[in-house]
Amino acid sequence: MDALRGFALLGILLVNITFMASAYQGTGVAEPAFRSAFDTAVRYLTEILLETKFYLLFSFLFGYSFTLQAASAARDGAAFLPRFLRRCAGLFVLGLCHAVLLFPGDILTTYAVLGLVLLAVHRIRPRTAVITAGVLLAAIAAGYLLLAWAVAATGSGGLDTAAVTEQGRQATEALRGDAASVVGAHLRQLPDMLFILAFFQAPAALAAFLLGLAAGKGGGLTDPTRHERFLRRLQWTGFPVGLAGGLVWAYATQEHSGTAFQLVAVAVDVLTAPLLAAAYAATVLRTLAGPRGPRLAAVLAPAGRMTLTNYLAQSLLLALVFTGYGAALVGRLAPAYVTLTALALFAAQLVFSRWWLARHPYGPVEWALRAVTLARRPRWKGRAD
Repeated sequence: MDALRGFALLGILLVNITFMASAYQGTGVAEPAFRSAFDTAVRYLTEILLETKFYLLFSFLFGYSFTLQAASAARDGAAFLPRFLRRCAGLFVLGLCHAVLLFPGDILTTYAVLGLVLLAVHRIRPRTAVITAGVLLAAIAAGYLLLAWAVAATGSGGLDTAAVTEQGRQATEALRGDAASVVGAHLRQLPDMLFILAFFQAPAALAAFLLGLAAGKGGGLTDPTRHERFLRRLQWTGFPVGLAGGLVWAYATQEHSGTAFQLVAVAVDVLTAPLLAAAYAATVLRTLAGPRGPRLAAVLAPAGRMTLTNYLAQSLLLALVFTGYGAALVGRLAPAYVTLTALALFAAQLVFSRWWLARHPYGPVEWALRAVTLARRPRWKGRAD
């Protein structure tokens, strides 16, 4: 699970950096300085292969981890409820600071709130959890299809390119300003982010939580070799369907933003992105179970063991690169270089994570969150277990 979480961390970074590198990302208008065919191709590949996929994988692992935390509390003879409530409170505070100071596209606050929902239904049977997740995704997709029909019927929608371009210019200038200007830009982005979270990411994340909960109760990740046939089916189904859905999503986002077609594409993505995320996960799990598995696990698992530290460190370092906190390179780096920056940062995190865990049992932020969760000071020195 740590190796899979490390893989998901890379995908999250490759997506988040595009939003930190450009105030135009996700608006339907390309960064004015980078509109070449090559720049467009890089954006398409990011949206087809990565966008909206990896937060689902993270959400699945959150639901799976819930079952491990409950089992740990039972082994310790501790009450799970207060532990989990403290953990959610800690995540919420971290997420709020993260969203305001570093990156408005925070997911931690969403996980903290949805964690309470998961807590309320955690006794659900695995089969019921899977069915509920499927119904939830279908309902989200149906809602977007109805909205698309309403937009098409009324003739509304469409993108005011001039207005969006001006808003992007103003946001870029604010992000290049001093610390107060950067925080102000983040605060102005939060209402839009809250809308996306409430009507797109959060419901889909909850469905992934439920799937992770079902997998955790069934011990789905303890021995991937037991599920070889199922994992292979996920690959054969998830890659073609998920990539086709990703292509529809990318085309609508790039060429038809604000239209009824984009809403149809959102509905398609809601149903197909989980399949591509599952295909990615199946590929990693099958590789881990093969002859190259130990080597891959040795590379990815340390980063996965301290995901929270790495996730926040990514935002901190990228804020220093792209905002007025540091180099203020927002809008000044071509998409290909943005991707290369993410890969270089992740490579450094792989090395750092392995070095840190050779000396400490937890990442620094994990240690702090564990202290809040357990209401006591955890061990600081020593190798990870």
